[in-house]
Amino acid sequence: MRKTRSLLAAGLACLVLPLAVPPADASTPMDKRLSFTCPFPLIGKQKLDVEVKASFEVPSAPGGTFTTADLTVAVTVPDKSTRGLALVGAASIEGTASAGVTLANGSLTLPLALPLTVAKTAVPASGAFTTQATGSVPPVRLPNAGRTTLTIGDFSTRLTPKKADGSFTGLGSFTSDCTLDPGQDPVLLSFDLGTSSHDYGVTGSTTLKALGATAPLTGSFTGFSPAFDRTRAEFKVLGFVPGTADLQFSPDGPQTGEPAGDGFVAHAKLALALPQVTLFGLPVADAGCRASAPIPVDLKTGSGFAPASGGPLSGEYPIPPLTGCGAFTAYLSSLLQGPGNTFALTLTAR
Repeated sequence: MRKTRSLLAAGLACLVLPLAVPPADASTPMDKRLSFTCPFPLIGKQKLDVEVKASFEVPSAPGGTFTTADLTVAVTVPDKSTRGLALVGAASIEGTASAGVTLANGSLTLPLALPLTVAKTAVPASGAFTTQATGSVPPVRLPNAGRTTLTIGDFSTRLTPKKADGSFTGLGSFTSDCTLDPGQDPVLLSFDLGTSSHDYGVTGSTTLKALGATAPLTGSFTGFSPAFDRTRAEFKVLGFVPGTADLQFSPDGPQTGEPAGDGFVAHAKLALALPQVTLFGLPVADAGCRASAPIPVDLKTGSGFAPASGGPLSGEYPIPPLTGCGAFTAYLSSLLQGPGNTFALTLTAR
């Protein structure tokens, strides 16, 4: 009886496999074949061929959602396993699985547990038969531009053969773990998540509301990521004390966004450093003076923007309290921090 159970387990343990989405355009039906091997007592390793079909939606830009639909996994159960099922009186087979894949999107690495369900399938007296499993990948927001991959991993199945009257066979329910056969590409989906086909130069200004000052800005804008050159704002405290503040805005972490009409919205997160601040021409801040937290700003293209040539881009942002400025940190914070600061920019395609 132990040998019969092992033969049966060998044929059934691989009935469920994880999603295998091949590279393709969005909303396209897909079809891919893979093989997995499951080790079992007495009979050693068993291999089953699997056909996976699915359709999926790939976002056109960072910030969009990756979704999968119509996932079906068809496994051909060989005659050896069918005969093993017959020996224990099994008339049907059903079960579940927990499959592991890894989604990598730029700096994001996200393990996904994919639940799959093996539909109740009639077992013939002999010969091969096919069982179907269904499931889906949960929708995932992809925040980063660049190469995005979905890679297959190991999976575990929990299967239950039953008699014609619905009662359990001598096998009960059993769990088995399977691995992808070597020589197969584990990357099931790979694509470049676009940002923009254009690289822009930047000119414009930023207005610091609390200081009542404006500083010119130059730099570049690639994808959804701005890169500004160091600039200087000139201001007066109490209407007569002259001062200057050097400003350096730089990206802080992933920069995301999405298309909007003929343009886009960039969800920027910027670090702000103030490497030099003066009053009456004398330095009053240490070189490490900076904003104490990243600055979020939504930069939106305006009327007249065209991807091929560029156009206006603007946004409003807060300045958090400063840190690292030395003895005058609290005072300088009171001069700069607060909401209502703005970017008014022009993008020019390069």
